[in-house]
Amino acid sequence: MVIIGFSLDGIGVLIIATGASIATVHALINRRDPFVERYQLLRQNLGRAILVGLEFIIAGDIIRTVVIDPTILNVTVLGLIILIRTFLSIMLHFEVEGHWPWQNNGTLKL
Repeated sequence: MVIIGFSLDGIGVLIIATGASIATVHALINRRDPFVERYQLLRQNLGRAILVGLEFIIAGDIIRTVVIDPTILNVTVLGLIILIRTFLSIMLHFEVEGHWPWQNNGTLKL
């Protein structure tokens, strides 16, 4: 199970690195768009890659904490890490999509 946790971390890092590379190449190649639009698209694509990568990294942390040493201290640290990464994910979602995750294109989901 420890291997699965570290594998998920590796997949998360790979997703972030690959997404950053693809987003950068796409922004450099697509020169017919104005610079501001390319920059905004680069930020959006990079943000999406980070969001997906973070999900895998969080899953790896959860598996490793529960399997390796589920002490109160480790679970508390994991909880704090998840809170920080959740906050980061919400902020990245807002930055990329322009609205909060619980909204649909700027309108509140009921």
